[in-house]
Amino acid sequence: MEPMTAADGVDFEIIELVFFAYRAFTSDPDAILEKGDMGRAHHRVMHFVNREPGMTVAALLDTLKITKQSLARVLKQLIDKGYICQIAGPEDRRQRCLYPTRAGRELALELAAPQHRRIAHALEKATPEERAEVVRFLTRMCDEREGGKE
Repeated sequence: MEPMTAADGVDFEIIELVFFAYRAFTSDPDAILEKGDMGRAHHRVMHFVNREPGMTVAALLDTLKITKQSLARVLKQLIDKGYICQIAGPEDRRQRCLYPTRAGRELALELAAPQHRRIAHALEKATPEERAEVVRFLTRMCDEREGGKE
């Protein structure tokens, strides 16, 4: 059996670089979270609640594309640990709005700092145009349609 190569019609180099970049990007926060018996799901919730304080549970579910059941477990742990608080919505009391606590904000910044340093190091010699191209590339990678096909 021969190894797969670009001759098979797949850009394995980029696939592997994305894999290794993701592994490196998540390694520092993973180590921090592990100390608090938390994982990447907790990280994602902390990130988005801190980026948009007051977001509803429904909006968070839509952002993360996860089930209510998956979010409920993680959210309960973050509330119990004192990182997030949940408040009824101002207009609709059935809505649950999520806010970071001071400890939650500190944790989110602690998790983001090594990721910021890694990105800043990778882009330190990039021009504004090159940075913009990286943003465009990553945005296209996030396209929910398979491979960005229409």
